[in-house]
Amino acid sequence: MSVSSLTTKRWNLLEDVCGVQDAGLSSLGLWRPKLLDFGEERSIELLRDRQVDVSTVSFAGGFTGTNGHRFEDAVSDARDAIRLAGQVGADAVILVSGSRGAHTLNHARRLLLDAIRELTGPAESVGVDIALLPMHPMFAADWTFLSCLDDTIDIIAMASHPRVKLAFDTYHLWQEPQLLARLPELVPLISAVQISDWREPPRSRHDRALPGEGVIPLAGIVETLVRSGYRGHFDLQVWSEESWLSDPSALVKRAKSGFEKLLPRIALPARQVAH
Repeated sequence: MSVSSLTTKRWNLLEDVCGVQDAGLSSLGLWRPKLLDFGEERSIELLRDRQVDVSTVSFAGGFTGTNGHRFEDAVSDARDAIRLAGQVGADAVILVSGSRGAHTLNHARRLLLDAIRELTGPAESVGVDIALLPMHPMFAADWTFLSCLDDTIDIIAMASHPRVKLAFDTYHLWQEPQLLARLPELVPLISAVQISDWREPPRSRHDRALPGEGVIPLAGIVETLVRSGYRGHFDLQVWSEESWLSDPSALVKRAKSGFEKLLPRIALPARQVAH
């Protein structure tokens, strides 16, 4: 398990590192604004000195221009994210396409593919995956036109590069038809798993629950992923207005306990469960 620094929004990067390690964990998912606030060189030194394992760097993308940025600027920013991910030894950069806006779907897809093709060289050179994140349709207007597995897998297939993979977020994808049956074939495509739970009914778009405290059948999803060969991080990714107001230290410890309860049927050594 790793902890996304977006989950612990109240902490700065130093507090993230100390808090995660105090909870008995060693992995962190980096949210770029925190790293920039702390200072890039200072952040890299801190992560190396404390021997923190970095799962992901979030976010890069917005290639459709609907957030006000030009395509060229979005690609340049994504290159910076990939460079940074390489410096901190991250597994992947989480990529969001940008919303469709006034584009036709075909044009939006072409913009995304053009961007990906410009980024595969830099990603390959530093050994970092580009992990495409599909999101629940409620986020389509702001974040991405990729709102289902099949559309995302189509983009990955068209990109046809081993560094272009899938960011599998349980919150966004748990309602996909026949998900458990499909997971074994998806595992080779998955670079990162982001984990949180779904509160029913959601009170807002930022109302995720900690693992095991919502309605997603997480135990089956996690077990199927591991039994099918997934050996990457499970990155705690909880966007929650309620959690952001709570004590981050208690939150991380509660999340760790909830995550470990998802694993009772998996025959893994205890040291692997802790990661």
